[in-house]
Amino acid sequence: MLVEDGLIREVADRPIKAPGARAIACGGRTLMPGLIDCHVHLFLSELNLRNLEAVPPTLMTARAAAAMKGILARGFTTVRDTGGADWGIKVAVEAGLLPGPRLYVSGRALSPTGGHGDSRRRTDPGAACDCCNALVYSTAIADGPDAVRRAVREQMRQGADQIKIMCSGGVASPYDPLDSLQYSPAEIAAATDEAANFGRYVCAHAYTPEAIARAVGNGVRTIEHGNLIDDASAALLAARGGYMVANLVTYYAMRERAAALGMDAGMLAKNERVIDGGLRSLEICRRAGVKVGYGSDLLGPLQEEQSREFLLRAQVLSPIEVIRQATLVGAEILRETGRLGIVEPGAHADLILVDGNPLADLDLLQHQGARLPFIMKAGRFEKFALA
Repeated sequence: MLVEDGLIREVADRPIKAPGARAIACGGRTLMPGLIDCHVHLFLSELNLRNLEAVPPTLMTARAAAAMKGILARGFTTVRDTGGADWGIKVAVEAGLLPGPRLYVSGRALSPTGGHGDSRRRTDPGAACDCCNALVYSTAIADGPDAVRRAVREQMRQGADQIKIMCSGGVASPYDPLDSLQYSPAEIAAATDEAANFGRYVCAHAYTPEAIARAVGNGVRTIEHGNLIDDASAALLAARGGYMVANLVTYYAMRERAAALGMDAGMLAKNERVIDGGLRSLEICRRAGVKVGYGSDLLGPLQEEQSREFLLRAQVLSPIEVIRQATLVGAEILRETGRLGIVEPGAHADLILVDGNPLADLDLLQHQGARLPFIMKAGRFEKFALA
């Protein structure tokens, strides 16, 4: 394979002539596309999100920089941030000021009052200012179709690659029931219409069949989580050509570690409910023909468990199915088919080398990237540990 100017120029079953090129022998290892995580939160550096109220933007950015280094080390050369990361951190990576994966940012996720993105305490009308509270960078409140349109336009003005909205309750939000229906059909339609006008799309936080059907029926392209999906809502998602981005590892990690890190009993109870449906949702989507992307959705110190998602999915899917979700399907979700997630001429030279065959052993993708001798993004080595 020949890599030049950040792209894969040639792939052949014979020697390639390229005078002056640096030759690297991979020694019988497995060369594969860089991994794609379609649901991360770089700016949510605390598991108990309320703690972000005391985190200034400078510390928020520094923590995100550390998180991105870990993401790259685990072989994820591209991520989609679904609430928090903005054009500033994206430009910092693109300009080489910070090492990190390719970023597709949503800016602030949009929520109705009292919804999954409304982080206020019951006695708190809102943040006094934005200068010292990292929590305000993750979400924005908008009620009614007109306000939603304006909020969507603002996020796109701020450089969002996609728009994130809340359509059901969530685990990490304190007051909304998991099966609550949040944005109305008219509000969802306003968001999807406005995003389409700008050449963007909408992804929706949704767990229940009712929330999924409402979102998809009003133009949402990707469903985030979807743990409680049923056959009917999966069939609708498939018929509309939509995607689901599952993320199982966050719930298992929260079950094991969240109580010690400040998550309350009510949130942990909701977490148990979505764990119960997680693996089943993958089987339902496979039967319905819904393509599922790889997502982790880990917060704060749990982000180190990003690669464990491979092992959880492997309980019901084959290794090649899971790897395709983290490469080919991820590229489709990002609208980068032919440019990401493949090893073919014309694609970005985002590559990882695996010390063994991951189709036989997904554990090779664990251990914080210890079994990845090199990691390349855009033709540049982010890690090179070959002799």
